[in-house]
Amino acid sequence: MSERLRRQQFALTQHLRDPDRHAPPPGIEERRLRIYRELLIGSIDGLLAGGFPVLRATLGDEAWRALVRRFFATHRCATPLFPQVGGEFVEFLHADASAVPGAPWLAELAHYEWAEAALLSCDDAAPAHRADGDLLEGAPLLAPWAWPLAYRWPVHEIGPEVQPLSAPEAPTLLLVHRDCDGDVRFAQLAPLSYRLLDSLRTQRRSGAEHLRALAAEAGAPAEALFAGGRAALAEQYVVAGAAVQSAGAGRAVQRVVAGRPGGDPRQQPRRAPHRRVGEAPLPDARVGADGDELRGAMVR
Repeated sequence: MSERLRRQQFALTQHLRDPDRHAPPPGIEERRLRIYRELLIGSIDGLLAGGFPVLRATLGDEAWRALVRRFFATHRCATPLFPQVGGEFVEFLHADASAVPGAPWLAELAHYEWAEAALLSCDDAAPAHRADGDLLEGAPLLAPWAWPLAYRWPVHEIGPEVQPLSAPEAPTLLLVHRDCDGDVRFAQLAPLSYRLLDSLRTQRRSGAEHLRALAAEAGAPAEALFAGGRAALAEQYVVAGAAVQSAGAGRAVQRVVAGRPGGDPRQQPRRAPHRRVGEAPLPDARVGADGDELRGAMVR
């Protein structure tokens, strides 16, 4: 490619992304430029509107269009794949907290909506495990299609009629998971249940050790958590099973044993937003520190 052609193409793409700041290359009819501009921004707008319907309705048409144009003009996507653009949009909002004045919950609401689409296409594999393994003596594994999420804002309540300006003291704790029919479901979690699931996500140890650590943190007898904790660990579609130990290696082997067709959830962004979202403080495990809180509280 000649240097002259490269400069022309670069000038054209700059203009199409941000026509207010960049003039088009000379010699191209305005009518043709307008068609290209409308096609490109229309495609991105339609794609994002389908993935973030609550966000779009909450912002209103004018603010939504301005946000999409800002994303198109300033964000550099690292993927050419349309299914991944929603994740790029979430990254853009997390990086630019002031994208829409008066909407401090913007990035978290976008992540909440994005999580559903990400899990619908999730085919991440669980490490080797026994579905019927002992979840107290063995190391329970959180299923890759179950995500505990913590938000500063009540994202499940925000909409055109509910737009808070200050975050509540307590974080919003949610479990998003995919059931056996492939449907994505959301459940609100109690603090103790969230801490257990987050511990499963980040640490590999026996179920009994998880519950003892949780009891120590909560200032409660370990025995008080074991009955409810065992039931919580056995929750279907949330905990895959107990890790399988490789012969002589003393650690769980990593091989594909479970999944679902449909594509990688990180058809998510190239760097998926952290599953503990925003700046939500960790919930206090001392709230309601008893076995009843765990029993049946995992999926509602």
